[in-house]
Amino acid sequence: MADLADTSFSGRALRRRTFLRVASATAASSALILAGCGKDDNPNPNPGVTSGQSVFAGNDTGILNLTYLLAQIQAAFYQKVLTTPPADFTADDKAAFVDMRDHEVIYREFYKSALGTSADINLAQGLEFNFTPYTLTTRKGVYEAARTLEDLAVGAYNGVGRRLRNFSYLRLQLKITSVKARHAAFVRDQVEPNSFAGADVITPTGGQAGLDTIKTPVEVAKLLAPLVPVVLVADNLMLL
Repeated sequence: MADLADTSFSGRALRRRTFLRVASATAASSALILAGCGKDDNPNPNPGVTSGQSVFAGNDTGILNLTYLLAQIQAAFYQKVLTTPPADFTADDKAAFVDMRDHEVIYREFYKSALGTSADINLAQGLEFNFTPYTLTTRKGVYEAARTLEDLAVGAYNGVGRRLRNFSYLRLQLKITSVKARHAAFVRDQVEPNSFAGADVITPTGGQAGLDTIKTPVEVAKLLAPLVPVVLVADNLMLL
């Protein structure tokens, strides 16, 4: 895998609009943007895999492959909405989705570069994701789907952080988590004003009370299963 402390990658600047100006500024301070995509990168690469199994190794490589999958799914989701937006989608909605799509494409390409030949074979070839569980024909349905995916991503990143052994990986994933939390707060507020810290995503009691919920790799794999055409096996990551 690539050395994540290496910031010699070439990249492009993100657009910065509305609420995402803060999120973009956070991301731009890290090597993630430098590891981003060039001007000719395809935001929605052609999928190739429609069946099989992905077993995530019980190490940092397995964690990066899981977060690589999350980035692929979210980039594909935002691109799908932008390609065929609901009739009641506004210009501001489209602008926000372009920003979030661009962030996810950068994360996707970053993980692709960092993993290199260590990328899961299915992820490297491209997966055909299934978004039929969501209602994408209305603005409300689109934002509810985005809320589900962003909440899942935040919980997933919270769950894998303590399992990482390489500090460079941890530092960069913490920066991604910060941006994803901003994504989640925004889309949740579009569905229901002031719900960005709703009881469904905040731990109510214990040492984590008041903080975002945590999802284990196995929980993440189970929640992603309806969207992914391959069987996801994350049991090894539970041993870390």
